[in-house]
Amino acid sequence: MTVIKNIAKDRILQITVVITIISLFFARPRIEDINFHTLYSILAMLTIIQIFSYLHVLDVLAYKLTASARSTRRLTAIFTILSIISAMFLTNDITVLTLIPLYLTIARRHHLPEILPVTLIGMGANIGAAFTPWGNPHNIFVVNRYNVSPIKFFSWSIPLLLVSLIIVLVFIFFVKDKPIPTVPLEDIRISIRPMLLTIAVSIFFFFGVFNIVPAYVPAIVAVILALIINPSIMLHVDYALLLTFTCFFIFISDIQQIPFIVTLISKTMFSEHSVFLTSIISSQFISNVPSTILIGKFTNFAEALFLGSNIGGFGSIVGSMANMLVFKSFVENGTVSKRKFFWVFSVLEFAGLIILTILGWIVLDFVI
Repeated sequence: MTVIKNIAKDRILQITVVITIISLFFARPRIEDINFHTLYSILAMLTIIQIFSYLHVLDVLAYKLTASARSTRRLTAIFTILSIISAMFLTNDITVLTLIPLYLTIARRHHLPEILPVTLIGMGANIGAAFTPWGNPHNIFVVNRYNVSPIKFFSWSIPLLLVSLIIVLVFIFFVKDKPIPTVPLEDIRISIRPMLLTIAVSIFFFFGVFNIVPAYVPAIVAVILALIINPSIMLHVDYALLLTFTCFFIFISDIQQIPFIVTLISKTMFSEHSVFLTSIISSQFISNVPSTILIGKFTNFAEALFLGSNIGGFGSIVGSMANMLVFKSFVENGTVSKRKFFWVFSVLEFAGLIILTILGWIVLDFVI
């Protein structure tokens, strides 16, 4: 029942279901428009990250690293860098949901700053997630939709990562550097054998994303591993996200059959730069995952869509699901003004958005 309740209360899924139902009055979805490769890959990804979450891998890393922190700035840097690295493998959502409550617990205990560090952890999650094909669900879609090779993908993501790192490292220096007491090391233990098996399945998942093996095989293996370790893991998988993707594929299949809509959308997709900007702007209002799926059906400019969708994750609260989770986590765990957090978060996010948009434009002009 908990799984059903979690699915039912997901706002993005609710909206997606409504617009999908409306679209069914205009056309009928075609089975060939449903990207099952992406759906299998997302199921595998969601299962793997829940296994890692169950094993408390990220919690152990966080506590061991923060035990060496001696100042507020260093602690913020540790959490931000850990957020970036974690999001590369565990997605930005699970990173935010794990690290922000953890940081705020430490912050409450030692009266540390909350607003800027949490903002940077959230930004770090978006930065890291953009770097890998599985860090963001829409990256999986882009890889599958355009049959992007690993070399090609990382040739896009590395420049974005490097510039984003510079931005966030500059922001870290705005954290007041005050000494803090040693953060006590929590006694959290992980099981080595399940962790190694999960890492192996994660590598196998990589093969599925890039079509080296059929995508459904890693999905099946991941589910079996979860059931072996603890069947309850499957109760925590984000099925709402999987259903959201399915609904979007149905919705887009429908609107692709409406000439007026096709003509209207196609007018905004006439060049790499237009796709890039359309992706960024639309992400600010409908989030980057649905934006990517929608635009991806009407353009062949894969690089522009990749850059636009990942850069579009910065900016507004709804730019990415991770942004919304950052705000939600702060509201639930923070002790200072939520309004002030919103404004600081928004200012830094939009600053990053502007800088990265300029970078993306330059890349499209001179590199691609």
